[in-house]
Amino acid sequence: MPFTENRVGELLYMTASNIGTVHAFTTRFGGVSGGVYSSMNLGYKEGDDPENVRRNYAILGAALRVDPDGLVFSHQVHKDEVRVAGSADRRAPYAPIPYEADGLITAEEDLPLIIFSADCTPILLHDPVRGAVGAVHAGWRGTVRDIVGTAVGQMARELGCRPADIRAAIGPCISACCFETGKDVRDAVERVLGDQASRFAVPRGGKYMVDLKGVNAMLLERAGLARENIDVSPECTSCR
Repeated sequence: MPFTENRVGELLYMTASNIGTVHAFTTRFGGVSGGVYSSMNLGYKEGDDPENVRRNYAILGAALRVDPDGLVFSHQVHKDEVRVAGSADRRAPYAPIPYEADGLITAEEDLPLIIFSADCTPILLHDPVRGAVGAVHAGWRGTVRDIVGTAVGQMARELGCRPADIRAAIGPCISACCFETGKDVRDAVERVLGDQASRFAVPRGGKYMVDLKGVNAMLLERAGLARENIDVSPECTSCR
């Protein structure tokens, strides 16, 4: 199976077979937050009790064996900026982030990259040859700006990666079953994919059902990844 459920106590997270280093797609299960934040809430800008969020990071850090106060975050703004992260970017939750980026890449060892997604598409990248990794937040705006292509290109130029060596995992996000959009999104998909857009933006009742996972998978292939090196989660964050 490309994606596997993992449990450590009450914590439930997903891993992908293509990503050969420590990683996780978290779920809502296994934390201490309550109410609408129940329970593994890692978002620290949404109004949850900060102590609960810090405890959730501690739970996740213990499970993955990473320092919850030495993570790399980014200020996500639904664009296509990708940052090469270094040890100077380490910080704890709630620490100020002095830059904007929707993608992070690094070749430094033991430097955990964090991205947030609700219904947007989380994409992890791993080059086992160069020991480089990437984490990309691709909402529909980032997707049609080809942020995954930008991330792969920067891994090649700045980290010495060959796209053919890079593995990718496209995690849970809102899927074609639920992502109903207007013509503006369909047109944006057409601008980036041309005549292939009809495969991923299907008309229904005057609207369009858009497959963000499929769009990003095709863009990864265009960036030089082999199709067999791209895992795609079947999970829809809207349905589930």
